Amino acid sequence: MLLRRGDSPPRHLRIETYGGHGRDDLVIRGRILDNPLSPAAAGGDGVWAAANRMFRRFATNELPGVVVQVRVGGRVGSVTTDDEGYFEIRTPGGAEGPWAEATIGLAAPYRGITSVPPVTDRVRVSDPDAAFGVISDIDDTVLHTGAQRTLSMMVRTFFGSALTRAPLAGAATLYRALAKNDHHPVFYVSSSPWNLHGFLTRFLDHRGFPPGPLLLRDLLGSGTGRTHASTKLAAIAEILDLHPGLRFVLIGDSGQHDPEIYATAIRRNPDRFVAAYIREVRLDPGDGRVEAVLDSWDHDIPIVLSADSAAMADHAAALGLISSESVVAVTHATRR
Repeated sequence: MLLRRGDSPPRHLRIETYGGHGRDDLVIRGRILDNPLSPAAAGGDGVWAAANRMFRRFATNELPGVVVQVRVGGRVGSVTTDDEGYFEIRTPGGAEGPWAEATIGLAAPYRGITSVPPVTDRVRVSDPDAAFGVISDIDDTVLHTGAQRTLSMMVRTFFGSALTRAPLAGAATLYRALAKNDHHPVFYVSSSPWNLHGFLTRFLDHRGFPPGPLLLRDLLGSGTGRTHASTKLAAIAEILDLHPGLRFVLIGDSGQHDPEIYATAIRRNPDRFVAAYIREVRLDPGDGRVEAVLDSWDHDIPIVLSADSAAMADHAAALGLISSESVVAVTHATRR
């Protein structure tokens, strides 16, 4: 975060969008910043170019008190940015899916700036006829992060790019099978900061994961004091609320607290989940943390500890979530 420039006109006011989602109601998010847009990662970039790009994602000059207009599905609303420049608006639905277009611009002059070019972003609108949706963790579930080793995680984060970071083997193929040509919505939930939204979005696209809203968090927490677990549980609760009646498959990993978080979510809303898959990534698989959850589990909804994407695919096929042909494709991608 950089020092703000008082009441002088912003030099590089821009609207950073984080997409949105919903069905009967829609939530749309973004941020207003006074920073030039960082260049996108390109093939051949060195580690220092990647580090500079990542630094610029966090060295932001936020603009509070900006009145933002959001137009989606024929409806128009306005909202004011908070102290960290974030805006969030909830509006009645009515937009057609699977993707609606939101247009975001200034609703009033701001420190001498009367207008900026509006920006557009996509809003995921779930189909009432969808059989299920997917809610997935990101770190060490779709993206190799090494979250259990803090130094290793920091090096990967700051010296890698969206083009060089590695996905978990077979994960993209599995998610495409679950998404079923975009009919089943996919949501990516993480306690990573919104500063990484652009990086993560490009990574998912580059590696062939199905598109879907990312639900992240404010780096400083906005005074909420949320923990890793409460942040994820709040995001899951929002998804359940905005997509009523839709059941979900949960996917996470054993490295942090996904088993406990997903068990809590299922206990709170047992009728809203189909299964939970936990990818085994622990440095010490014998630490007993996941087993403590599984040994005491007393619900019909399965929580499955899986060695890899192929094992998840086998179980998903047994539940009728994906086809046998998809299992072959996921297995091939995993072993490759």
